[in-house]
This record gives sequence, structure tokens and C-alpha cells, in this order.
Amino acid sequence: MTAYILRRILLMIPTLIGIMAVSFVVVQFAPGGPVERVIAQLTGTDTSARVGGGAGDFAGSPGASSGTTSGSALKYRGAQGLDPAFVAKLEKQFGFDKPPLERFLLMMKNYATFHFGDSYFRDISVLDLIAEKMPVSISLGLWMTLLSYGISIPLGIAKAVRDGSRFDIWTSVVIIIGYAVPGFLFAVLLIVLFAGGSFLDWFPLGGLVSDNWASLSWPARIADYFWHLTLPILAMSLSAFATTTLLTKNSFLEEIRKQYVTTARMKGLTERRILYGHVFRNAMLIVIAGFPGAFIAAFFSGSLLIETIFNLDGLGLLGFESVVNRDYPVVFATLYIFSLMGLVLGLISDLTYTWVDPRIDFDTREV
Repeated sequence: MTAYILRRILLMIPTLIGIMAVSFVVVQFAPGGPVERVIAQLTGTDTSARVGGGAGDFAGSPGASSGTTSGSALKYRGAQGLDPAFVAKLEKQFGFDKPPLERFLLMMKNYATFHFGDSYFRDISVLDLIAEKMPVSISLGLWMTLLSYGISIPLGIAKAVRDGSRFDIWTSVVIIIGYAVPGFLFAVLLIVLFAGGSFLDWFPLGGLVSDNWASLSWPARIADYFWHLTLPILAMSLSAFATTTLLTKNSFLEEIRKQYVTTARMKGLTERRILYGHVFRNAMLIVIAGFPGAFIAAFFSGSLLIETIFNLDGLGLLGFESVVNRDYPVVFATLYIFSLMGLVLGLISDLTYTWVDPRIDFDTREV
């Protein structure tokens, strides 16, 4: 097992470099960029870039050029009339005065030591910015995953044992409807019904905790925390709940129909012992395999719409705003961190296989 873990860790390095290289190349061909964003804001043609301190914070002067516009300025749409020296200083400030390959190698060298630099358009380091948004995303991803798995696995087992019964049919109808309803639409429905929309005003809308959270007792803090999370987690869990339940049911049905289950029944073993002593370890392998992907999706990309609807400032919203504003340090740092997390969780998933079923030996297979 030690050799397998070492091979997987070594394989993470080229995988991570490949992910970052492809993303870096795509960004080079994407229209716009941080320099063009600043130029557009200075010339009044764009107001969407979120610049931390305004034009005055940039070196040089944005005044009109007295001579011919340089090649550097002509590269950017809307740069005509700006001082070429100012445009060149903008390029240097954002690091675009270096060739793409040199920028990529420097970025990977810094990322290897978890040095992600500062945000282009926010007066804060990337790590501090991510740490600031982390509590929201951790809360949504962790509790959504635990809730969906905690309900879906027992329900999926019950459906498999009662396959074809009225219980199985009615729960399948509910699950299919839940899967068909988009999470963001269910979130809007929850707000209308329970967050002061048109009916009840039971839950707050916005923020992870109340403004007076620090002054509350610990039991009150915990209650306030889950009070704010109830609706977002329910909205996020809807589709995951349906997927995991059907996956669990089908996995258990496949195992229940195998010959070893028939043999165990002929030997006089109870259904409970057959189900949890033999079927469970085999059927749960495919469910465990989907855990890392489900957690990462909920932790990052899957929470974007939910964060926006419920006014929660997490990593999903941060990543979207960073892409829109061409805040490349934040974009690449979040991509690097979550790619690394996905690779590590994939390894943890494999190690969990051996815990569920000790018969699995990864040392005898190739990576």
C-alpha cells in the first residue's frame, strides 16, 4: 500500500501541471484581460472591473500621448490616446511584460510553495481572500454532502430491499421529481415560502451567521449557524439526494441478485446479516467512489447559484467574479487548490476502499 500511495502522490505532480498548463493556454487566447479592464475603466467604456484603489494607484499618468501610439498601446482596444508609458507600466505591474512561458514557469514555481501573490483588483493577498470565503463554502459543501449521504444511503438500501413495492414506487416518484427540479429553482421556492417571500418568514436571507453572533452563547451560536444554513443546504441537496439514492439502490440490487447471496441464504443466514455483513461492503464501493467528486462540486462550482441566491459570499461566487473581472491570480490559485484537493480526495477514496473491503489490494495493480 505504501508503494501505491507514493506512486499516486508522484502522479499528482504532472497531472497538476497539465491542468494548470491547459488553463493557462486557454486564458492566453481569451479576449480581454486585466490591462484592458483597467484601460476600459479609465476611458469610461467599462465599469465592471473591480479595481481596489482606482486609477490613482497605478504608476504613471493616464494622460494623452503627445506622440505616436506605441505598439504596446495598440495591442489593447481603447488604449488610443493613453500615454504609452502608462500602458507599459500597467503591463509590468500585471506581469505581462514577460513571455507567456516565463510567466507560467514563474507561476508554477510560486504555487509549489503556495505563494499565490495578491489579487489584481482587491487590496488583499489571494490566500487571505480565499481564507475569508472558505467558511461559507466549507459549511455548504460539508453539510450538504453529509446530509445527502446520510439520508440517501439508508433510503437506497430500503428501496433495494423493498424493490417493486408501493414504498419503492412512491419514493421513486419523489426522487425523480427532486432530480428534475433545478437546485436554483428550488432555492427560489424555499425563499418564497419560508424566508419572507410571500408566505412565512422563518429563516434569514443572507450571511452565514447573525450580526450579534459573537455575543451569543455557544448553544445559541450553533443554533444560529444552522438556522442560516438550513435553506441553502436543502436547495443544494435536492439533486445530490436523488442521484445518491438511486445509485445506492441499483448497487445493492446488483449485489443482492448475485450467487453468493443465494448461497448465504441457503446456509440459513439472516437477511440482516447477509445485507450488512456481505452485500454492504461490495455495494458501497461505487457509492464511495463518487464521494470526492460530489464534495468538490458542492464545495466549489456547485454552490455558485446557491451563494448568489442566498447572498452568501463563498468561493463559488469568488471564482465567478474573478473570471468575469480577469483577476488571474485568484482564478489560477482557486483552480490549483481545488485541483490538488480533488487529487488528494481521490487518493483518500481509494484508501477508503480498503477499509470497506480489505480484499482490495492496490499494490497489485498499476496506477
